[in-house]
Amino acid sequence: MRQTCIFSGSSHPALVEAICGRLGQKRADVTLGTFSNGETRVEVQTSVRDQDVFIVQSGSGQINDNIMELLIMIQACRGGSSKSITAVMPYFPYSRQSKKKTHRGAITARMLANLMYVAGVNHVITIDLHASQMQGFFKCPVDNLMAEPLLSKWLRMNIPDWPEAVVVSKNPGGTKRVTSMADALKLSFGIVTTDRRRATGMGSMQGSAIFESMGTDGTNDHSALEGDAEDAEGRIRPMASSREYNFAHQQRQQNAPRSNGDVDGQQRRTSMHRAATAGFSPTARTRLNTLNGNGDVPASPSPLSRLTRPESAGTASSVSDGVANLSLLRTQTAPGIEQPPHDSDGYEEAEGEHDGDERARDVITGRLIQGHIVEDDFPSPSLSVRSGSIQGGVGQRGSRSSEDEPLPEPMMQSFMSTTSSRMQALQHGLGGTGDATASDEEEEEALKDPYIESTVTLVGNVKDQPVLIVDDIIDKAGSWIAAAETVIKRGGATKVYCMATHGLFGGDSLRELDMCEEIEAIVVTDAFPIPEEKRRQTKKLVVLDVSGLLAEAIRRNHHGESISQLYQHFD
Repeated sequence: MRQTCIFSGSSHPALVEAICGRLGQKRADVTLGTFSNGETRVEVQTSVRDQDVFIVQSGSGQINDNIMELLIMIQACRGGSSKSITAVMPYFPYSRQSKKKTHRGAITARMLANLMYVAGVNHVITIDLHASQMQGFFKCPVDNLMAEPLLSKWLRMNIPDWPEAVVVSKNPGGTKRVTSMADALKLSFGIVTTDRRRATGMGSMQGSAIFESMGTDGTNDHSALEGDAEDAEGRIRPMASSREYNFAHQQRQQNAPRSNGDVDGQQRRTSMHRAATAGFSPTARTRLNTLNGNGDVPASPSPLSRLTRPESAGTASSVSDGVANLSLLRTQTAPGIEQPPHDSDGYEEAEGEHDGDERARDVITGRLIQGHIVEDDFPSPSLSVRSGSIQGGVGQRGSRSSEDEPLPEPMMQSFMSTTSSRMQALQHGLGGTGDATASDEEEEEALKDPYIESTVTLVGNVKDQPVLIVDDIIDKAGSWIAAAETVIKRGGATKVYCMATHGLFGGDSLRELDMCEEIEAIVVTDAFPIPEEKRRQTKKLVVLDVSGLLAEAIRRNHHGESISQLYQHFD
């Protein structure tokens, strides 16, 4: 190609050589190095005046050095009067930091896009961004190519029974990517979700929170608070002292005929009770009526009924031993609410013969301990999240007590007392979405933690079928192994193929994937450089070449041709 210069960074020189070989062009000369103090040094040795410059730089183990090389090369070519500058980035660095996961987090991917624009880039070519919405971060055109046609071509040529395969996503975030491949190949798809067992949260703030009144000067109005407490105690104390009598008296009066005098006495007691509970809310008044037997809901001394009373109404010790053997009454709903029909075995009847959801049989659950599937009777860890000792990243292992919890700030003390410190909000991402909370690193750490038991759910029928677990990045091996064991041991699949665009393989993840007996092959592209020593660790690794895809994108971009055909599937 005339009027074109292709430069290579230090991240992936082998890929640049393959691209230049396909285009029949020699790589432009550039000197890359560092000064004695560690600063990056770039010297362009080729004239770029009025040239279409393409700088190929992917990620690698020295990701920050690669970014600085790219920015300096862009600035150098801009200063050399180049016609256009296109950054070819097969793997876009910091793509997993494309949204704020905490209130003090940074959107690093957007910051990198701004840096490239300030340096002088005119166009960006990349492959499979972690989130397609990242294209909005750039102030220049972005061509987000897809490796899906390459992966689809490989499975059609190497998996004999691929028409019966099921494409599975190992987390809900990759569902869109999985459904895209399933629709292109006309295959079924499934989803594997992993969730930690959490302790049951408090259903209402009224259990421990004490909302204080604020005076006109901005301080707490303690006099109003003490007055409200005395009024509430004066109303509840007579009721709590008479509960024992009410429980036993109601049992004696259930079968006895009522006279006119009894009816008048009941009406007087009801009027007095209404006057005593006039200051309570409708919900609290209903619970007090249930507790004292003065409402439509029958009273019961069972533990189930005591759970519905306010905590300040008394303790379980006030109930005498004489009424402990009373029968347990069925809880009734409010008047006007129709209960669903029940058959003889206690289950709800279906509305029609074909109203049952047949797809419910395709939902399978299992238990994960240290990232591996275990049997249902396997003992749980001694320190489980279900016991409340670990909850959503709160503190270290061990039980939490109110003495270890920090006191609220003075501003918060004017609205809520320290007795509400037990009320802990669930850890969600910004805006209440769970997908913004847990990153891949946190998920992998939770799977490796021996003190945390996770619940895995498989949605989809994979029995006696090969499974393709598809994602954009393979970094840690924990979630991939957990998904593979789930579809094999719980779902009954025959084989598992792990397929992704970028094979980062951090740590010993490639060796761990190779040791997993359920995984048949690991298929990735060479968009991210894989060292030769890692490739020699396993025989299951299959690396697909993306130089043809990038070379064709460069050629079409230089000649002003459409690149829509690069997204299509070919046999």
